[in-house]
Amino acid sequence: MNARTEPAEGETGAIARPPVVRELLLVAGLFLVYKFGRQLATGHTGEALHNARRVWDFERAVHLPGESSVQSLLLHGDTLVHIANTYYATVHFPATVAFLVWLYLRRPAHYVWARRVLATVTSAALVLPFVFPLAPPRMLAATGLVDTAHVYGPSVYGPPSSDHLSNQFAAMPSLHFGWALMVAIGLITATRSRWRWLWLLHPLVTLLVIVGTANHYWLDAIVATAMLGAALALIHRPHRTTTTAGRGTEQLAPVAEDNVLVGAGR
Repeated sequence: MNARTEPAEGETGAIARPPVVRELLLVAGLFLVYKFGRQLATGHTGEALHNARRVWDFERAVHLPGESSVQSLLLHGDTLVHIANTYYATVHFPATVAFLVWLYLRRPAHYVWARRVLATVTSAALVLPFVFPLAPPRMLAATGLVDTAHVYGPSVYGPPSSDHLSNQFAAMPSLHFGWALMVAIGLITATRSRWRWLWLLHPLVTLLVIVGTANHYWLDAIVATAMLGAALALIHRPHRTTTTAGRGTEQLAPVAEDNVLVGAGR
């Protein structure tokens, strides 16, 4: 992390951080647009439940492991399931914000890249509830799964009919998993520690939590992974050639500036 290397010939100087006020306004703007867009996609109860049955049957047809196998592990004790519910409710958004803040301060070019990727995935995820509303497995009686947040707490959702803060029929894709996977990929890419691969534990734990608490199907995470993969293929990461520890500057090939935002997820 502290080692220096000479910049490649012809490369520019340190990448400047984007203005912090502008970044805050951009993030806040997309957050409001995303929340408003999700509210427009609310309802569609019958279609969302119909699609849930289709997803459940498809997973069984292709022999994906049952979500119940993960939930049964959590239900061995009240403490474990309570921890899983708390993780689902409290880790997702703060962890992503902390990731972006760290990149902004220490790896500005990687911050721009990560912000663009997250914005692309989040924007694409805003469209899916309009074309494929999907009820989570906790709402589908055929799954036999327990709504762990409702039974054991804490819960971030109220009754769907009176929940004006979220669209509970937007289970696909899982931004919980998509964002967690991007956090791991971003930190692995931006750092050189021999322990950096341990960041993959974040999406792994997130996957087990979202499935075990019956908030998402396996397919929701698979679709999120595919969307993230497409975004990563389109938006190329910066190539760092030197890092100055403690000053938050990097020697990189030029990175085009953009006005793409990163928003809030579910």
